[in-house]
Amino acid sequence: MAPTLTYSYSFLLSTTPHPRLSFKNPRFTVSAKKSGQNEETTSNSNNPFNFDFGKLPDVTSLIPASPNTSSGLSFGRQRAKDPRTVFVAGATGQAGIRIAQILLREGYSVRAGVSDLGAAQELARLAGSYKVISNDESKRLNAVASTFQDAESIAKAIGNASKVVVTIGKGEDGPTTDVTTTDAVQVIQAAQLAGVGHVAIIYDESSSVGSTYNVLDGITSFFNNLFSKSQPLTIAEFLQKIVETDLSYTLIKTSLAEDFSPESSYKIVVSAEGSARADAYKVGKSQIAKLVVDVFSNTAVAENKVVEVFTSPSATAKTVDELFSVIPEDGRRKAYAEALEKSKAEEEARGAAEAAKRLEQEAKKLEKKEAKAAANFTKEAEETASSADIPSVESLLEKAKGLSTGFSFEKFSSQLKSAVEKANGESDVQVATIKGRAKAKNLPAQKAVVKTPPRNPFASKTKEAPKPAKQTEITSTEKRKIFGGLFQQETIYVDD
Repeated sequence: MAPTLTYSYSFLLSTTPHPRLSFKNPRFTVSAKKSGQNEETTSNSNNPFNFDFGKLPDVTSLIPASPNTSSGLSFGRQRAKDPRTVFVAGATGQAGIRIAQILLREGYSVRAGVSDLGAAQELARLAGSYKVISNDESKRLNAVASTFQDAESIAKAIGNASKVVVTIGKGEDGPTTDVTTTDAVQVIQAAQLAGVGHVAIIYDESSSVGSTYNVLDGITSFFNNLFSKSQPLTIAEFLQKIVETDLSYTLIKTSLAEDFSPESSYKIVVSAEGSARADAYKVGKSQIAKLVVDVFSNTAVAENKVVEVFTSPSATAKTVDELFSVIPEDGRRKAYAEALEKSKAEEEARGAAEAAKRLEQEAKKLEKKEAKAAANFTKEAEETASSADIPSVESLLEKAKGLSTGFSFEKFSSQLKSAVEKANGESDVQVATIKGRAKAKNLPAQKAVVKTPPRNPFASKTKEAPKPAKQTEITSTEKRKIFGGLFQQETIYVDD
């Protein structure tokens, strides 16, 4: 009998149980039997979940297929952004908790990023119990675990929030932990990953200056800077990190005070960066929280602006539109974009110059190669011509130039005529050989004797015809071209 198969799948429930409920066995098992299997071998009376998958061709068909097969992370695209949801980084901080509270009162949903999730949940329970927040507000409050160490984890905590706020200062990550500019950069990068629409940053300048005039403050600061992994960024460096992104931002520079301080009763004044007045006072933490919420209600008027916020006894109450409409837009992003375009143009120009230089070098190399090939070809042609005893073009031209000097057809015609007449006037042709000439030179000089033959009176006056001379035998003939091949010289050698 063929063996049977049993599919068993176990799922561990890791959800936090309600304090009034308790589960003795949080693990449950789903069993499946193959078609035709004995029911007794697979039935379990203690298992309340028993399904028959025998009619299914493949159990994997129960697993839903993901529409997105990309293996990379895609923050901010899995869920649609809610314009009424705000992520508060450091929600248990001095200003963060007030911002979250006012956001809930204004009808926003808050994703509170906290480093200690258990303590935050207990705090939310106490706030609901003592009616600090209403039941409806508690439903719109969602505490999520979030630290300032990893931008990707912060991006996951942001979720469907379309706006983010972070406060840089002392006690802004819980009662005793500070938030530095380096920590805020992680939030900015996470907002970029999550596709957030607007980011509000509160920079508490009072946390970076001032002292308790304690001698140990200097020693503590020295050792903290000595053993810290990295120094916090300056506000200028932090702003540069922001403008390098494409986020819409509002940076608020202020000096925070407690809500019970006298300055908290003054009205808020918003001025451009670097234009704070001499009578500027600190701002209450609840006042700055209300200003941030008003900015989120109309982000267009505060988009890409850096402002200084303070209070003044002589200031009057104004709306957020009136406060921010007179503030010019921050020019750092425009300057950065221009510098980026200039750098890109310079990079392209350098690339074009390097490409032109490479082409010029290649052209010079090709020219040298062609010149060398032409020289080699000319040398081979000359060697071939010399080996075949063929006069070169240059030698023929030089010889032609020499022949043309003093040449005239009249003189040439007269020389030919005289040579023909002389040849016709000679009756005998004497052919001398080299051997005969040498023999004649060795003979002694003798006086010629002329003997007159006796006349025969009976002889007839008729002269006898002379005997034909014996023809000289020609042994060899040599022909040679002269004057560059224009004429041909023929030398005949005969044996005497």
